[in-house]
Amino acid sequence: MKIRSVLTALALVAGALLTPGFGVLAAATDAQAATKITHATAASMFGSSGITWSSSGGCSHRNVATCTSFDQLNLDTAKGAQTLRSATGCALNITGGTETGHASGTYSHWNGYKLDFGKSTCVTNYIKNTFAYIGVRGDGAQQWQSGSGNVYADEGNHWDVTYYNCGGC
Repeated sequence: MKIRSVLTALALVAGALLTPGFGVLAAATDAQAATKITHATAASMFGSSGITWSSSGGCSHRNVATCTSFDQLNLDTAKGAQTLRSATGCALNITGGTETGHASGTYSHWNGYKLDFGKSTCVTNYIKNTFAYIGVRGDGAQQWQSGSGNVYADEGNHWDVTYYNCGGC
């Protein structure tokens, strides 16, 4: 009888783990498992890919809203920007990184998942002609999703990009 009880318990656990939506532990730790990089590392990566960046305050301090910082950026976010640059062949200029002053949330600028890119005809045409339109965000921004799942939101004067992964790097 004891063997049957143990086998039944194991079957219940295995079934629960395979049930869609049950993987709460895995989902909850995904955001925490991201590899963080320094501003210097990200700047080097971007520079080697021909990606530029600018700051209205002419600075890179993470705690100043007018700066553009890459401190604590996710490695996959930096690689995602490199993938976008390579795929489009367009000039890319980052106007927002991990600095304070953006909306909060798990997949936020502060947590290293987002970058803002200056608008250009080249980038806009690529996004709108290559990615799937997925509707309007709560703040009214139209959104497109890449095949890898990253989301590109048109915020008027720039693209707000959420990188869930490196975009096929």
